[in-house]
Amino acid sequence: MNPIDLDHVLTVLGAAAWGTDEQSRARVASALALTVYDGHTRDQGTPYLEHPLAVVALLRTEIRVSHPETLLLALLHDALEVAPESEALLVQHLGTLFTGRLRAMTADHRLEQRPKAVGDETRWRFKQTALPPEELLVRLTDRLHNLRDLAASPNLDRRRRFLKSLEDFYLPLADAARGLSPHLAAMQALLHAEYVQQQQEVHP
Repeated sequence: MNPIDLDHVLTVLGAAAWGTDEQSRARVASALALTVYDGHTRDQGTPYLEHPLAVVALLRTEIRVSHPETLLLALLHDALEVAPESEALLVQHLGTLFTGRLRAMTADHRLEQRPKAVGDETRWRFKQTALPPEELLVRLTDRLHNLRDLAASPNLDRRRRFLKSLEDFYLPLADAARGLSPHLAAMQALLHAEYVQQQQEVHP
């Protein structure tokens, strides 16, 4: 696979169809994504940027999201998780409001650059429950992509833990939010369908 460059990120975003100001913002955000995710890899050893790009693609093609700011949030949704030190750079180039939205989508222990402690999971779930619709849509899309990635994992225990978390928290969250927008309704249906399929594979 060829290295991911600026033009590739802009293509995945669909930025060619955006207005002039939005295209300019997309170029800035894409350059930041290339910088912030650079050198980071996922658990399976793939370049980290492949994940947010997949979340963007999923939003555009399966949920039919076209709003530029939502897609830019998706592109940078893990920026503060993998590189919390990049916050000042994000504020400088994309503004305090946008960066604040990313902070709201990031677990506190990641922002504070410390190991996960007792109570962090509860706080993180509360934080996600409080997200506005657009941010919640991105987080649920992130979960869906992680779920699909997990299908290729040979570690059945890991898959079972992930599905349990989905059953206990993310599916009820998606159910509660489905009436907030057509996009969230579509996401809720996708999450349930993927969950059912993977449950059958893990518990045949």
